[in-house]
Amino acid sequence: MPGFFFSQNNMTELNGKEDYKLAEDKVHKKKQKTFGADLKSYLKSMVPHIESGIKTSNSRNVTLSAEEVIQWSQSLEKLLASQSGQGVFREFLKSEFSEENIEFWLACEDYKKTKSDHLHGKAERIYEEFVQSDAIKQINIDYQMREATAKKAQDPTHTSFDEAQKTVYILMERDSYPRFLKSKSYLNLLNQLQTNTSK
Repeated sequence: MPGFFFSQNNMTELNGKEDYKLAEDKVHKKKQKTFGADLKSYLKSMVPHIESGIKTSNSRNVTLSAEEVIQWSQSLEKLLASQSGQGVFREFLKSEFSEENIEFWLACEDYKKTKSDHLHGKAERIYEEFVQSDAIKQINIDYQMREATAKKAQDPTHTSFDEAQKTVYILMERDSYPRFLKSKSYLNLLNQLQTNTSK
């Protein structure tokens, strides 16, 4: 009767793959737990006490309504126009290890409002943090755009990061945003707010 023969190397390779898979599963479960905990604490701070509203860190009264959360599903633009939407989307992107996209987009929005005499310092910071090839929060843009953005950042104007920002926006719109709308974080928040409203 024919038998199966495994050399010692193949057995080690198999065990290695199984060990790797087990380790990967543990990391994935841990990631889900920490994301769940982060999101839970974030949502606790954002889900409103419907009548009174809640204070955010900038001490404005913000009441998050089911209508607003439903509007987030109409376009990424509407989601990003909402402070609460930005926060919930950022938490989602953190869970996917791509929060640099929204951080870069927000940094560009802030940069456009900068007074001309402060442009140089901000351009340098944005370039170092997000654009240069060894940046800590490097955004996903191609080599040509990285080079073109580097040149524009050396002699900054209010539009220096427009092209890169547009690319990152399209990336979020096509990739992360559709997943966000199907995510538990978004659906649970919407469900919770609709339940509160119907009480």
